[in-house]
Amino acid sequence: MKDLNTKTERRNFYRTVFVLVLPMALQNLINVGVQAADVVMLGFVGETAISAASLAGQVYFIMTLLFFGLTSGAAVLTAQYWGKGDINTIEKILGLALRTAFCAAAIFTAAALFFPRQLMMIFSGEEDVIEQGAAYMRIVAIAYIPAAFTMVYLNVMRSVERVIISTIVYLVSLIVNVILNAVFIFGFMGIPALGVVGAAIATASARYVELIIVIIYSLKVNKTVRVRIKNLLSTPKVLIGDFVKFAVPVTLNELMWGGGYSMITAVIGHIGKSAAAANSVAQVVRQLAFVVTMGAANAAAIMIGKVIGEGKMEYAKTYASRFMKITVILGLCGSALILIMIPVMKAVMSLGAEAEGYLSGMLAILSYIIILASVNTVMIVGVFRAGGDTKYGLFLDCASLWLVAIPLGVVAAFIWKLPVVITYIVLTSDEIIKLPLSIIRYKSKKWLKSVTRDFKD
Repeated sequence: MKDLNTKTERRNFYRTVFVLVLPMALQNLINVGVQAADVVMLGFVGETAISAASLAGQVYFIMTLLFFGLTSGAAVLTAQYWGKGDINTIEKILGLALRTAFCAAAIFTAAALFFPRQLMMIFSGEEDVIEQGAAYMRIVAIAYIPAAFTMVYLNVMRSVERVIISTIVYLVSLIVNVILNAVFIFGFMGIPALGVVGAAIATASARYVELIIVIIYSLKVNKTVRVRIKNLLSTPKVLIGDFVKFAVPVTLNELMWGGGYSMITAVIGHIGKSAAAANSVAQVVRQLAFVVTMGAANAAAIMIGKVIGEGKMEYAKTYASRFMKITVILGLCGSALILIMIPVMKAVMSLGAEAEGYLSGMLAILSYIIILASVNTVMIVGVFRAGGDTKYGLFLDCASLWLVAIPLGVVAAFIWKLPVVITYIVLTSDEIIKLPLSIIRYKSKKWLKSVTRDFKD
């Protein structure tokens, strides 16, 4: 096409990338800030408190991955229908995603309320960690259903280029969480110091604040894509079929990936509380270094999906190539940030000498892994999903994590009893395995296809 690769077109492309990535990166940063607030503030309470809250949070983490999978699968459709201008179908997909998420959240809520100790025993064998983690989980569980509505709604809004509202919602949530953390963890204004329980109260309260803001926005502000009761109750069968076709592989992909990383957390948690505390801090730093990359991956899914929906396949190929170059740069920046954070986190956190040693080693490893992870993520979450190629990402994560990294990590930790840092290298080797397979798929162009239909109202 004659207007592709002109100076004006390239300028418009990078302007759109900036407009999309900046608020999404800020949102990711804020989400990391929420987790970091708990880790840092509980760090003043002790390693047991950090480990308990972090391990208990794995249940919420897995649930949010389920929601992210549902909405990422939905976004395969909504981004392309957005390119076609079919708002009615987008609203139907939104209703179906919300209905599915509510059912899933109800199951997670029941499990966390009635079986918190059993869930905690998956991640730790230390009684003090299990006890505090179970108390944390019972409280946070009451916010799972509100979180379902908030996350699904905001993620679908992302796919139709409504990204600012997410940043506003999560920024307010962060502020509320930090203030209430200070009040309930340490005890202010006549409230006793509650430690881990206080962190749970603050987190649950922040989730309800998010819900209130989203409801107001959906009713009063957003006139383009609406939540309609009829779409919550029923969906055309052919659209359900499309949703299942694309959302189920993405959802399974996210669950297998998230479940894999929860298993890695469990393996490290059973090594000991010092290793668990170090890993909790390392994961916060990893997410901090990854915020812009995740924004770029989501922007790629939106922009490439939109031009595919418009029938502009050459644009899709060119956009994908540009995003690949962007992500290499972002990976290098993330690596540098992790190295800078090593002395900072050791100075800020109240960790023992053993945990500090583990933390230094873990962050050094992550400074290399983050570069590979950046490229893999933009390809799998951004490029491939934009074209409806959702099954390949599922294959990559299942094969690399569950067939290689986790089994070898378990052997390294509990049979060979290798040092923690060596075990950590094995447990994070999935990114090394995925990289060549991701590149081969990207070059094949098999990910590039339209998935929309023409519906008549």
